[in-house]
Amino acid sequence: MKKHTALFIALALSIAAASPVLAAGGVDTTKVYNSGFLVLAFLGFCAMIVVAQLIPAIILLVGTIRSALQTRSEKKAKSLGV
Repeated sequence: MKKHTALFIALALSIAAASPVLAAGGVDTTKVYNSGFLVLAFLGFCAMIVVAQLIPAIILLVGTIRSALQTRSEKKAKSLGV
């Protein structure tokens, strides 16, 4: 039984070690990134837009959670007669 376990572990390790090779799919991965500065500037600008939209969304989410918790505590206080 131990022989089968060792065989299974060896097979699993060899498949795990070969997965990066299989993931490449025969594509030549030796190419160098050759896009210009404008492509990077455009991607940076897109990232700035995403971040600029995330900030108000996070502020709104925090406000909503605070008001929900405050409403819950006020309801609890009213039910206790405080």
